[in-house]
Amino acid sequence: MRLKPIISIFFILISSITFSQEKFIALTISPELKKNSNAVIRSSITEVDIESIDKIIVKQHRIVTVFNESGQSKVNGEVYYDNAVNIKKLEAKIYNAIGEEVKRIKKKDFKDVSIADGFSIFNDNRAKYFNYTPVSYPYTVEFISETVRTNTAFIPRWFPLEDYYVSTEFSSFKVNNNSGIELSKRLLNFEDYISIEEVSEFNYIAKKIPALVSEAYSPSFTTFTPNLKVALKAFSMEGVEGTNTSWGNFGQWMNDKLIKGTEVLPESTKQEIKILTKDASSSIEKARIVYKYVQDKSRYVSIQVGIGGWKPMLASDVDRLGYGDCKGLTNYTKSLLETVGVESYYTVVYGDSNIRSIDRDFSSLEGNHVILTIPIQEDYVWLECTSQNSPFGYNANFTDDRDVLLVTSEGGRIVHTKEYKTISNTQETKADIIINEDGNIKAKLNIVYKGSQYDNHTYIESKDLEKQKLFYKDYYNINNLSISALKINNDKEAIVFTEDIELEAVSYASKAGVNLLFSPNLFNKSTVVLPKYKTRELPFEKDRGYKDVDEYTIKIPVNYSFESFKESINISNKFGSYKVTMQKKNSNTMHYKRELIINKGKYLKEDYKAFRAFYIEIVNHDKSRIAIANKK
Repeated sequence: MRLKPIISIFFILISSITFSQEKFIALTISPELKKNSNAVIRSSITEVDIESIDKIIVKQHRIVTVFNESGQSKVNGEVYYDNAVNIKKLEAKIYNAIGEEVKRIKKKDFKDVSIADGFSIFNDNRAKYFNYTPVSYPYTVEFISETVRTNTAFIPRWFPLEDYYVSTEFSSFKVNNNSGIELSKRLLNFEDYISIEEVSEFNYIAKKIPALVSEAYSPSFTTFTPNLKVALKAFSMEGVEGTNTSWGNFGQWMNDKLIKGTEVLPESTKQEIKILTKDASSSIEKARIVYKYVQDKSRYVSIQVGIGGWKPMLASDVDRLGYGDCKGLTNYTKSLLETVGVESYYTVVYGDSNIRSIDRDFSSLEGNHVILTIPIQEDYVWLECTSQNSPFGYNANFTDDRDVLLVTSEGGRIVHTKEYKTISNTQETKADIIINEDGNIKAKLNIVYKGSQYDNHTYIESKDLEKQKLFYKDYYNINNLSISALKINNDKEAIVFTEDIELEAVSYASKAGVNLLFSPNLFNKSTVVLPKYKTRELPFEKDRGYKDVDEYTIKIPVNYSFESFKESINISNKFGSYKVTMQKKNSNTMHYKRELIINKGKYLKEDYKAFRAFYIEIVNHDKSRIAIANKK
């Protein structure tokens, strides 16, 4: 009976709260912003003051309500700094669900740590952050920071929607350009968001953007959500000034100011590499010798010092110490190649298993990795210089099929790295299988991997035999399986990885009275059923295609015979194709062949239902069983 008056009083109190106070109360968040959210950005205000070519001030005021443990990382309650970043203001406040302040954290109370990643031996990057363990959820964090930066090559990027499972109540971004230097900008994916408003040329606000839910095969978040890039057309990085009106002059700056002067090698090393390559008949042969020399002599470590972590260490230091980061090892390899007359280019790339390109239409400080490019007639060879194991010219699954920045003495230019075509990304399995009267199996397998599938299992090469056997027992997921023999061959010249395996399994075929039932697809079953969505919200994509071919010869006991086989299966659509044939070779021998092709592609959300149905068909056919009859 007293519930209604209490509710009325509560809403009277809420209605009297000011806008700023309301941002601290979790209970006032609208239902559409709570839906699917681990956290809500109540208010994120970023203001950038560009004072001169070597001074920018970045002010941030964030209020974030956190609903659960998964939302805690969305507070972004840390500031990264180094010699070029001075923290002027830093504080945080914590509020409970009803907006009461429960904790205040001053600048001196923030923890100050190096952000070395475990691989870095030199690192001048640091971070200040605060620790807070919530008593209960939801809670709200107010975070205020102000930094002064002398590096102006990078201006913060604005993401009105920050991540999956995070909604935005209010976000704003403003640049005040007092430097007199021309400023460029690029708006991406704004057209689908009517809640984003342009207040003025470099001032934007966003209101009430609901959270997105991550869905199977969704594109990379930054490729389809709204974001804003801003860059100065003249900039400074730790006192080194540059011009940025195109990728051409930005790449020229990198070449002249970051790389030039770092390539000098000791004379003894020059003579050594010249002797090693003296009998090489081509530039590619020389490059292979140099690449192996670097792999044998050096190792990768992360080194985050120098101009914003962008300037490579001296080639002579890499030579002397035997280690370097991606910049140093790439520059070292480049210097060695130059010594023997082979041209190559320092190349900036986004390295990741998800394909992400340098933005060819907007020059700015981009990329997170460096590789080396060797021009060969009308094509290129791409070298991953941080790997001690990667074959010469192999760049699948990390730097393949994306736009990158070549840094040359004539300037920068955007080119596209190698795309590994679907039909070349193969896994071919051949097996001889014997099934006995108890349903036990013995099998000899030969599996060959090429293209982007080459490195599916290369990482187990370094493990001892027992660990390798354990890997394959888990990989094939067959009950009572044991590995009796195993041989691995990694042909780095041809870029082909081969496995020869002998195995046994007890009771693989199950008894049905006097007969036996078994699945003829023993070793390459598709088992994952894609999630079902009542309404698919996002488009989807397959970054890389592949082709699997499985051919098995299966022998059964002489006193058994094959029942009638299922008809051949042949499914083909824009997502790929799936074919299965079963043929009787004689009374107790059959041939099973399966071919699966999954195409690379980008698809509309409306296609997902058909895509999922295709996968379900594959799973169902892969697990289907056939019977063999006892003739006694």
